[in-house]
Amino acid sequence: MEHTPLILIVEDDDEIRELVCDYLRTSGFQALGASSGADMDQVLANQSPDLIVLDVMLPGGEDGLAICRRLRATSSVPILMLTARADEIDRIVGMELGADDYMAKPFSPRELLARIRAILRRAGNQEPRTANEVRCAHLVINYDRREVRTIDGTPITLSSGEYALLTVFLSRPQRVLDRDQLLDLASGRSLGGSFDRSIDVQVSRLRRKIEQDPANPTLIKTVRNGGYILAGKVGP
Repeated sequence: MEHTPLILIVEDDDEIRELVCDYLRTSGFQALGASSGADMDQVLANQSPDLIVLDVMLPGGEDGLAICRRLRATSSVPILMLTARADEIDRIVGMELGADDYMAKPFSPRELLARIRAILRRAGNQEPRTANEVRCAHLVINYDRREVRTIDGTPITLSSGEYALLTVFLSRPQRVLDRDQLLDLASGRSLGGSFDRSIDVQVSRLRRKIEQDPANPTLIKTVRNGGYILAGKVGP
């Protein structure tokens, strides 16, 4: 039986939450709502959503950024954050904490649906399939199991966005990729205005997990005025 993705909407505005849930259900998804972090925890105790849409501004003392940090400590579930604030800092902090994407309010339900589908595709089978398992420097990547580990067997937990970015680099080793190419290939979107730093944040986040010395990266290198390059060779 084909799996119907379950989307959890964590949003304190009752009207927005119900409208989004209804729209997703009519679009072929399962959808559940939660009005706070505590409500979200109750849902997660019994359900395993495929994606969480998480509002930044929530009541009860724990905002969306704190919830994102808490989720990322134990889970790689994709997270799409919603923010009503125009400040770039919220978006950058959210991505630093492990969010896969963000949208500013007010938003179009159709765009939200497109973003959700894109994230789920990245979390599914968008990686290259030329080999079941490849090696790059000290890393071993198994595409079938979506697993990344070191050659000594230590697992590396990546979010869906981090994994998508890594597979982009793995499919184009020793090739300079500019920021627009990386964002387009990893998420299907182009850079825009104040969001130009987003790919830098994602690369920094990925480096912290896969580089042996993140302060002096040797695997994903920065190319001045060019972008980034995967310096290691990829092979079986």
